[in-house]
Amino acid sequence: MRRLLAALMGVFSLASALPAAAAPVDTGHLEAELVPQQSAVPGGTIYVALRQKIDKGWHTYWRNPGDSGEATKIQWTLPPGWTAGDFVWPLPHRQPIGPLMNYGYSNEVLLPTPIHVPATAKVGETATLKADVVFLVCADICVPEEATLTLALPVAEQPTPDPKWGDRIASVLADAPKPAGLAATFAASGEAVKLAVTGDPLKGADVGDAYFFPFDGTVIDHAKAQPIERGPDGLTLTLPAGFAFTQGPAPTELAGVLSLGDRAWEISAKAGPPAAGASGLGAPPKTVSAAGEKGGLGLPFALLFAFLGGLILNLMPCVFPVLSMKAAALAGHAHDARNARAQGLAYLVGVLATFLALAGLLIALKAGGAAVGWGFQLQSPIAVAALALVMLLVALNLSGVFEVGTSIQGAGGGLASQRGLAGSFLTGVLAVVVAAPCTAPFMASAMGYALTQNAAVSLLIFGALGLGLAAPFVALSFAPGLLRLMPRPGPWMDTLRHVLAFPMYGAVAWLVWVLSQQTGPVGMAYALAAGVLAAFAVWLWGHAQRRPPAPITRGLAAAVFVGAIVLVGLLAAEKPATAASAGGKAGETAEVPYEPWSPERVAALRAEGRPVFVNFTAAWCVTCQVNERTSLGRKIIADALKRNNAVYLKADWTNRDPAIAAALAEHGRAGVPLYLVYGADGSDPVILPQLLTDGMVAEALDRAAARKPGA
Repeated sequence: MRRLLAALMGVFSLASALPAAAAPVDTGHLEAELVPQQSAVPGGTIYVALRQKIDKGWHTYWRNPGDSGEATKIQWTLPPGWTAGDFVWPLPHRQPIGPLMNYGYSNEVLLPTPIHVPATAKVGETATLKADVVFLVCADICVPEEATLTLALPVAEQPTPDPKWGDRIASVLADAPKPAGLAATFAASGEAVKLAVTGDPLKGADVGDAYFFPFDGTVIDHAKAQPIERGPDGLTLTLPAGFAFTQGPAPTELAGVLSLGDRAWEISAKAGPPAAGASGLGAPPKTVSAAGEKGGLGLPFALLFAFLGGLILNLMPCVFPVLSMKAAALAGHAHDARNARAQGLAYLVGVLATFLALAGLLIALKAGGAAVGWGFQLQSPIAVAALALVMLLVALNLSGVFEVGTSIQGAGGGLASQRGLAGSFLTGVLAVVVAAPCTAPFMASAMGYALTQNAAVSLLIFGALGLGLAAPFVALSFAPGLLRLMPRPGPWMDTLRHVLAFPMYGAVAWLVWVLSQQTGPVGMAYALAAGVLAAFAVWLWGHAQRRPPAPITRGLAAAVFVGAIVLVGLLAAEKPATAASAGGKAGETAEVPYEPWSPERVAALRAEGRPVFVNFTAAWCVTCQVNERTSLGRKIIADALKRNNAVYLKADWTNRDPAIAAALAEHGRAGVPLYLVYGADGSDPVILPQLLTDGMVAEALDRAAARKPGA
């Protein structure tokens, strides 16, 4: 009996130590009550939350309600010696209402308040906490409501969490925005305030949902957008200046909450110049899945897309000439399985090394603030001219003008193993270099994702792209059954080699044409002259090879080749061709008229309610030019544009253009092509595939015109 009484006493003592909440009060459009995190402890601090269970369709407000509304207020009546702090405000939701933007809560919210318990509080007593609460609760109309709430809170020797509310209040406190050591500055200029924020939590973070909730309701125009620019160490938000900046002395401090959607921090910005790492990487990309739906791509899908993109890249016209050359080389080793595998692996190493080096350079340039993307190297006329010379030398080698190239390309049999492996490696290098003008399906999304991640993830994705590009030849080199199907080496290989020279000559012609778009006739003249000198130099070199010894001839060849390089260097002094000259090519605009792209022109046309088709292209982008010839130059497109009162805008990225780079990044792309179709209703644009058909574009324009405002 004594044990039973002791047990009952213990249960009674524990129950008396637990906090006891009063019944909720229904104020009309919500239920309000005080709920404790734990029992009170003499000399300690506990949290008591105001719980609002808000009717469906109604809401209450944050500490800064935004353009309208009123924050919830609470007035405490506490026992002697007890004191209360301010609300700990959870991150609010944005509540756009017509032309206004409010900040607040819906469904249910807990607003914890710290309560200090005096050391003189007696264990075992029950303290009564009383609070008068007033709040504005709104739906289509706003109703001011109030309630008087009480809470009977036991004082215990040890804190006892409330079984119902203890964990929930702890979670609210953990998630509530709080300072995290972020450095912030702001600079006001006209009607905009640039808020720059840097710090460890922002490095490499996805800032696509970044938003600033100011504590002061007068510093910004809440309803307007807050354009985001990324930086390697943070971000910069362009805030629309509010009354405090436009009508009176500018504030010296800008305090509030910076939210990235799932995380938020309190910041306090001072007037001053922005930190260097707060901008320079353009707008954050919109994550778009392969199906064109919004959503995060994620690393696993990015790796898969990169591999598939690299695999398909083998079929693109920019890479094909080099791969045909490699096929000829592999044919020479088809009946030597060991050597074939070594060739395949050397080619793989060449592809991966070049991809990673190119990606590393791209990442470094972007981290330094350069607006670059995939194919950036071809925006340099010197790089284009140099690549044209390399392709010309390879073509002349395939034609038999000289023989040094056997160690470069690995074509032909009878080579020493060491030289053949070096040739396969360099073929991999060349394949990646010439792949830059192409973007294969799946590849664009993967690269767009890669360039928004940290360097390690970016390199991983580019590595997957390289694996995809190298996979067919590596697989072939490890497939003895397939290799045995190939004919044995013989005289036929010389004929094949000579034939394969012509795709390379075609690549040279293509690159010279690209150069003419970048630098105009003078630049192209330099390139052609350099090509003639280079051809003469290697002809002399080949002549010396066939009739040794001829040191003078070889010296003359070297001198002539240096002259070719000097001519390429002179391109550095050439000014880029103007947009007018680049876009004035006869035949391209005659049937389908277009206008130069600009963000302002897009905005103006959308404000008029007109469908807009935007073509992000470049002269060096092979996929772009194929689409220009096969799809975009067709009458069906011209008719669709006229029928739908639509406008065709062309964003030419042949030469470097930060605005175009930023627009590509905004849509999750790091290179061209990119095709956008804006509807007449002002909704987000539809992204078309990289490979177009004329019917696809015409149908997209018809659908865009059908999307009327309010439909």
